[in-house]
Amino acid sequence: MSPDEDFHRFELEIDKWRYRRKDADDRKSQDEVFDQQNLMRIYKLFTDGVLDRLDFPISTGKEGNVFRATTPDEKLVAVKIYRTTTSTFRDMAKYVQGDPRFKGLTYRKRKLILAWAYKEYLNLRLFVKAGVRVPKPIAHLDNIVVMEYIGDENAPASEMRDTRLEDPEGVSDKILGYVKAAYQKGELVHADLSEFNILIHSSEPVIIDVGQAVMLGHPLAEEWLERDVVNMARFFKKYNVRIDVKAALEEIRKK
Repeated sequence: MSPDEDFHRFELEIDKWRYRRKDADDRKSQDEVFDQQNLMRIYKLFTDGVLDRLDFPISTGKEGNVFRATTPDEKLVAVKIYRTTTSTFRDMAKYVQGDPRFKGLTYRKRKLILAWAYKEYLNLRLFVKAGVRVPKPIAHLDNIVVMEYIGDENAPASEMRDTRLEDPEGVSDKILGYVKAAYQKGELVHADLSEFNILIHSSEPVIIDVGQAVMLGHPLAEEWLERDVVNMARFFKKYNVRIDVKAALEEIRKK
């Protein structure tokens, strides 16, 4: 079979998969993700042996969609595809500006979104190296990031906001420990930490959505660090777990 015939067959399989989605809004979202350019990128991940099949959507966000996929050796992974037509790209710029890794970047929409995807991949690597529990990064291609899948055969892990915590104090201590490890060992601040981007898997917190995480040299890093801790204090208050924000920040910054 020629490469063109093989790609055409791949397109037909994606179309069959996409149109099994019955909801009109969901189908529209899939159409935005599976444009011709993204199909070529996904196809490359298939031909490179990174992916074997897409299984089902996990989530639809403001900037992109996440899918569960399977590798050729039957391992489950998550595939995050940023939509290059997203209307919220302007919010991304403030998290990229000041990052020495992207010095001189032209803040055009497409370039910014491609940089954002690469930034998430780099940040995942830094968080892992610092000992923070995040999805392990596997591959990056333009606006696509492939990472460890958090969940089981039946369903992805739930967001913390949708989970009844059995040991809220233990979970809060672990999250703040991760914030400290990121700050001290990775020189990173998540910058958007909340119950929406922490998964609970086997009773353990897993931090996700790290594209906006900034290096400590960013002019707003300390302000966003405080916001992260305040968000945790607000969330865990409903469990009667008190987080002293000032003391927590002192502990995180303590050398």
